[in-house]
Amino acid sequence: MSSKEWSELRETFAACAPKTIAATTAAVMAINPEIDLGGADRFYSLTKEPTDVTYEEVTAAGLPAIWANPLDCDTERVLVYFHGGGFVSGSKDSYRKVAAHLAKAAGVRALIPDYRLAPMNPFPAQLEDARSLYDWLLAQGYQPSKIAFAGDSAGGNIATGAALALNRDGAALPGAVVVFSPWYDMEANGPTFDSNAAVDVAISRQLVHNFAPMFLGGQSPADPLANPLYADPAGLPPLLLTCGGDETLRDSVERFAALAEQTGVEVALHVADGLPHVYQLLAGRMPEADASIAEAGKWLREKLGD
Repeated sequence: MSSKEWSELRETFAACAPKTIAATTAAVMAINPEIDLGGADRFYSLTKEPTDVTYEEVTAAGLPAIWANPLDCDTERVLVYFHGGGFVSGSKDSYRKVAAHLAKAAGVRALIPDYRLAPMNPFPAQLEDARSLYDWLLAQGYQPSKIAFAGDSAGGNIATGAALALNRDGAALPGAVVVFSPWYDMEANGPTFDSNAAVDVAISRQLVHNFAPMFLGGQSPADPLANPLYADPAGLPPLLLTCGGDETLRDSVERFAALAEQTGVEVALHVADGLPHVYQLLAGRMPEADASIAEAGKWLREKLGD
């Protein structure tokens, strides 16, 4: 059962959500791929500012990024937070607050990069940026086991795909992966695209059909690094996956969790009944969002060695 706060916020959340602008955005981007989508930041502005966190602009692996530094955090542990936005929008600035909430809960620093966006930079540019950032952190002296990948929606896809790519290459893996409502299904085939269509305020089958081709840039929607539902997750680090019970992506999150668990990966899956896509963006405004972030933070403390 969702809270009174969510009932009150639902209309505001829906008005800001990408589902309401997806068709127009996709049509305009088809004409002008370099259009400024800054207006979509309304969706991300709902997150309340966390207390006791400072921020520092940095260039990491050639990419603009922000360090979020919670008071008294362990500077030897770090999470890399890949923002959402359908692979075509969002930024380090628009996701700074939700990443900082998670970092504060985990007692670590967060690095929030501006990875390259589609359609000007289609897949696998995002995974190339993720690998460059990981290598940059290793060069800074961070140990792989003290690094976590995290992200939401499209960023959850990138966090997962980056870990899959490292695993494929036989590289040292990060200590953990945390994803909020990851967008895995590039084909919109899951049954919850139908069963949750009327209640999902953010993601529709049409949105996936509009945005997936811009991300893929001609690559197959079944590429396992773009669509982890086709991947072999054996050997991945511990995974924490969350999603809202009302979202169309629910089935794909549950399917990947089951696939990973079947191959021996340590998996924690949390489905929040009655809640939407990336409800953690309502941190500071809704108890379920705060509880989810607190739980993810506790889990990260355990996996990264508190």
